[in-house]
Amino acid sequence: MAVLEFPRRAPRVVPSLLQRLAHLWELRRERAQLLSLTERELKDIGLTRYDAMMEARRPFWKD
Repeated sequence: MAVLEFPRRAPRVVPSLLQRLAHLWELRRERAQLLSLTERELKDIGLTRYDAMMEARRPFWKD
């Protein structure tokens, strides 16, 4: 009877995938927060409302 063996790399794929998903979730949250900033807060960090809107609308795969 043959014994199935899994590649040794398989267990490392899951944590890296979870890390990537966590990063994308955090990026989504940060981009959403940009939209909630006031004009003064945006000015303090050197952004305009337009800059914030463009960043918030960027697709998740463009991080």
